[in-house]
Amino acid sequence: MKIRVYYEDTDAAGIVYYANYLKFCERARSELFFSRGMLPQSEEGYFVVKHLEADYRAPAKLGDLLEVKSALIERKGASIVLEQRVLLEDESLFQMRIKLAYLHDGRPARIPPSIYSILEEG
Repeated sequence: MKIRVYYEDTDAAGIVYYANYLKFCERARSELFFSRGMLPQSEEGYFVVKHLEADYRAPAKLGDLLEVKSALIERKGASIVLEQRVLLEDESLFQMRIKLAYLHDGRPARIPPSIYSILEEG
């Protein structure tokens, strides 16, 4: 998914504010569903963040056109681990591993196969 860095994404120096990388990755995860005419949550369930580790490597700047790539690296019955990277051309600016738990009515639930197929294509 491509994301343009706008003024609202930056600090006073024109550098992307650190928390916005998490937002960029969230948008990319949601877009996996939106691009298929779906929502990332349904009556069957929804994902919540259980854990994440982030590595900031280089800054993005006002006007940059970034690409967010997502890869499913671990799948269990009620959780997944994704690796997400924010790139500027071929340079990796940010990388994170995020563990998402799947819930239904506030309780862990088995992830439907249709959801796995969306995430594997990501």
